[in-house]
Amino acid sequence: MIILTGISANAATEKAIFAGGCFWCTEAIYQHIDGVKEVNPGYIGGDVPNPSYNDVCSGTTGHAEAVEIIYNPEKVSYVELLKVFFATHDPTQLNRQGADVGTQYRSGVFYLNEEQKEEAISYINDLNNSGKYSKLIVTEITKATTFYQAENYHQDYFERNPNQGYCQYVIEPKVSKFKKEFKDYLK
Repeated sequence: MIILTGISANAATEKAIFAGGCFWCTEAIYQHIDGVKEVNPGYIGGDVPNPSYNDVCSGTTGHAEAVEIIYNPEKVSYVELLKVFFATHDPTQLNRQGADVGTQYRSGVFYLNEEQKEEAISYINDLNNSGKYSKLIVTEITKATTFYQAENYHQDYFERNPNQGYCQYVIEPKVSKFKKEFKDYLK
């Protein structure tokens, strides 16, 4: 467990890192979960140090848009975070989510320890065996490398730009669906 400065000394926290397409969408969903302390959009999985948004959008750095989630495992488990992750994007689409296309929009679980890796593999196997999806899940499960926090203007994007077109037509419906399906998870 990690104790982070700025969070109550009595509250142990852990991290999860997921890439589910556009990080604005993923951030907006996880910010509503009880037990989630912080959600940081950023980049992971590439081979260029300190990439910018423009670098990542070029599709040449190997990074994925992702979120780093700091959470209290006494309030929400890693498996519950996985459940939300797989329910709020299409894990059967390779290198895309809707109109966002490219390796930077791939579906990925970036594990920080063997327990997270095993839980992600088990969850994907269960989903594939459940018949929930007509295609197999293509979400990559990769050991986390350096996570680079995105530029400040990406932080709290949906919250700060609710009337922007992408927010209205892409993010808002995802957040509404999440709130309806996961009422018990809300702050």
